[in-house]
This record gives sequence, C-alpha cells and structure tokens, in this order.
Amino acid sequence: MQTQVYEGLFIFDSNRFARDQEALPGEVAEMITSEGGEVLVSRLWEERRLAYPINGQRKGTYWLTYFRSPTSAISVLNRKCEIHDGVLRQLVIKIHPSLVEPILAHAAGVPQEVEEEAEETADEPVAASAE
Repeated sequence: MQTQVYEGLFIFDSNRFARDQEALPGEVAEMITSEGGEVLVSRLWEERRLAYPINGQRKGTYWLTYFRSPTSAISVLNRKCEIHDGVLRQLVIKIHPSLVEPILAHAAGVPQEVEEEAEETADEPVAASAE
C-alpha cells in the first residue's frame, strides 16, 4: 500500500468550532487515522468571513492539516467530510516529495533561521574533514 503526504485545508463551521475547539480537529484526525493515515502537523490557520455563504454560514474557521495516508483513502476521506455537518468545505492535495520536509518544518513553526543554522552546522564537519 503506497502512502503519500497530503495537505488538507478544512473549513469548519465557526459556531461549532467556537463551542469546542478540539472537537472538529479531533474528528478530522480520527477520519484520517481510521483509514490508515497518520497526522503529521495540524493547526489553526485563521477564522474569516467567507466569500459567499456555505450552508447558511458567513464565517468559517480554516484548519490546516498535513498527513501521510494511503492514496486509496483520500476519496473516502473526502466523502466523510462531505457528509460531516461541521466541515463546510475541504481541499486535499498531494505534496511533492521534495517539498515535504520544508513544508512540515514551516507548518510546525520552526523558524527559518533555525533551519539554516542546522544546515550550516551539518555542513561544517564535512568541510573540516576535507582539509
């Protein structure tokens, strides 16, 4: 079973999210893991006014999730989100393998300077041993 890393952007019903801020993200994580996936990074992106009403809602809470999942599970995840009352919309895209680590580091909140320092210190012993 082949797995890929995906980015999922979920728009939650803001009223339900405000009542319990752990319930909807937990339910999405459960949908992912129930199909054999693994949540890598999951965080709030923002709450904003929607461009047009969705199911009578004018505001939405945007939740960003990066996860590893079998490719066959994505259609099942999309279907589960479509019938879930708290998820207004979802978008799941596959991340190119060469972009996975930088995107996950950024999403997890690792500052760019820390990443660059880590790369520089990793390069120094190689340069010193070459002399």
